[in-house]
Amino acid sequence: MKRLGLYGAGLLAALLLTLAAHRSSSPDFTISLNPTSLSAQRGSNGTTTLTITPQNGFTGTVSLSLVGAPSGVTLSPTSVNVTGSGPVTQNMTLSVDSGVAPGTYNLQVRATSGSLTKTANLSLTVSAPGGGGAGTTWTLRNPGNPLYGVTYGKGLFVAVGEDGAILTSPDGVNWTERVSGTRDWLIGVTYGNGLFLAVGQGGAILTSPDGVNWTRRTSGTSNWLWGVTYGKGLFVAVGEDGAILTSPDGVTWTQRTSGTDHDLSGVAYGKGLFVAVGEDGAILTSPDGVTWTQRTSGTDHWLISVAYGNSTFVAVGIYGAILTSPDGVTWTRRTSGTSDWLSGVTYGNGLFVAVGIYGAILTSP
Repeated sequence: MKRLGLYGAGLLAALLLTLAAHRSSSPDFTISLNPTSLSAQRGSNGTTTLTITPQNGFTGTVSLSLVGAPSGVTLSPTSVNVTGSGPVTQNMTLSVDSGVAPGTYNLQVRATSGSLTKTANLSLTVSAPGGGGAGTTWTLRNPGNPLYGVTYGKGLFVAVGEDGAILTSPDGVNWTERVSGTRDWLIGVTYGNGLFLAVGQGGAILTSPDGVNWTRRTSGTSNWLWGVTYGKGLFVAVGEDGAILTSPDGVTWTQRTSGTDHDLSGVAYGKGLFVAVGEDGAILTSPDGVTWTQRTSGTDHWLISVAYGNSTFVAVGIYGAILTSPDGVTWTRRTSGTSDWLSGVTYGNGLFVAVGIYGAILTSP
């Protein structure tokens, strides 16, 4: 009986091996996607490449479908013909209807032919129109330095911060620390006329032609400088006690009369006009950086930053303050929906982006 049992077990093992060998030689295929993640605005589409690799002589029509897709997301084409022995590549388009809710969806592309079914994972991030998706999805990049200002020029991001910290990045992801030659805090930075320029503690001003090599300049003031911009062939820096300085080249600086002793923390240029903002809702404008006029903001909240874009000036400040102006003269208070202190605002790619000291990020087209 034992011998018979062993004999039967041997037959079973042989049968299983035969079946396995038969299955391994049956026609089959594999699939892959590149890329495996897509981003698309509502009302637009994204594209990935599907590769079908036939095995053991597989040929035929492979039907394609999406698994886990919300209503309004469709895939095309819905089938691919495999006729040879080599891999078949096919561009796949995911169309996103205008009614699809923004968010990230974890999908699968399902490929079926007869009894064979294969799947490949695909991530789809849907964003609202306005800025090409910019400003809707954020990734934390933390070099480890307290940083207060950032600008872009010559294909380079430059960030500045505490103890003279200066970092540069070609892509916003990988950052390199640079030697600034100072321990003064650097608060503001801009780019103009082929020059990076940083300002900060005790009237500190540094310039660099490439973001890497920095030179200390003489500002002629010991006041902290909080903000700097470039426009109309002129650098304009603003700061403590109403300080305003101008320079045509970043090297030679002239102090200007602002007409206020309020701290000025931000400055921008647009529409032929410099606009500076600061303490107690202070707003000043100048057509040339030399002669300044005080404007009525309608708020006593400290305005920390100002930007220009889309024919509009936008100023932000404490307690979620947001003001807009078409000309820098007449200002309107807007509802931000937050009481966070908003410390920075900029405009780019069709979008205003404001940020706050407690991590708030607001966007507006």
